[in-house]
Amino acid sequence: MAAVVLVTGGTGLVGKAIEYVIEHEPESSRFGKRPGEKWIFAGSREADLRNPEETLKLFEKYQPTHVIHLAALVGGLFANRERKMTFLRDNMLINDNVLHAAHIKGTKKVISCLSTCVFPDKVEYPLTEEKVHLGPPHSSNFGYAHAKRMVDVQNHAYQEEFGCNFTSAIPTNVFGPHDNFDLKHAHVMPALIHKCYLSQKNNTPFKVMGDGSPLRQFIYSRDLAKLFIWQMREYESVEPVILSVDENDEISIRDLANSIVKVMNHPDKPEFENEINDNGQDRKPASNAKLMSLIGDFKFTPFEQALEETVTWFLQNYGNARTGQSHA
Repeated sequence: MAAVVLVTGGTGLVGKAIEYVIEHEPESSRFGKRPGEKWIFAGSREADLRNPEETLKLFEKYQPTHVIHLAALVGGLFANRERKMTFLRDNMLINDNVLHAAHIKGTKKVISCLSTCVFPDKVEYPLTEEKVHLGPPHSSNFGYAHAKRMVDVQNHAYQEEFGCNFTSAIPTNVFGPHDNFDLKHAHVMPALIHKCYLSQKNNTPFKVMGDGSPLRQFIYSRDLAKLFIWQMREYESVEPVILSVDENDEISIRDLANSIVKVMNHPDKPEFENEINDNGQDRKPASNAKLMSLIGDFKFTPFEQALEETVTWFLQNYGNARTGQSHA
């Protein structure tokens, strides 16, 4: 029986990247579409996954054999700080409903997308998969982090009680085409791309919060898409796996801002506002040793190329992108 793959959150950043890879990789290749395979990319308009009845109806409609669960209430540093209870409850409901529906309908495999924010605030670096539950997460996003942590707990419980093949992935900072560039809700890279664009358009300074010192690992959405497809087809363990570039490929926010200026041909340098409280965590390097030991030969897209492709998509699609701007 050919696989029916349901991607929740399928119209977002990573969902669109999976759709791109499935459509553009050679058929029957490692990351390409298999004969008879059906892929469904479901967005929030199709079902409110906070609602158990709507979630079950979605599963009954498509009868998926496999689920890549990306749907979540997400946001940047300040959204997480201001709406901790909302991030906790909405994500707990979404995750519980999806896993319960998958169990009821006999779905063969579910991969849920977590985040490196699930890791403890005080922890020895680099982050590795077995450190998820060693202490409380950073206070800035503990609502979202705890909701995501519980997915790992649920995966183990479903496996132990019912034999379900539920697992999870922990990506680092994802970016790429179809990202959320709305300045109120965006993560750091799409926010900086949009800020740089508006700075050029309005001939105003390109201001960057913080001092530019924090370090982050960025993974291109189309690389991450391939890793999700690999995990769905080849990874058979309940334990989470970190999906990331190498820990030595961290990039500072300062270097990121300067790279965006270069790619967008901005005439001026970014201005850092130097408020240390705006920095968030200094760094949280994650090891991809487990991933690379399992996947074998895998080449990540060079950062500069991935950034250029992302900026190009943003400029070409500004009128339709998620920018928070009125395009009337």
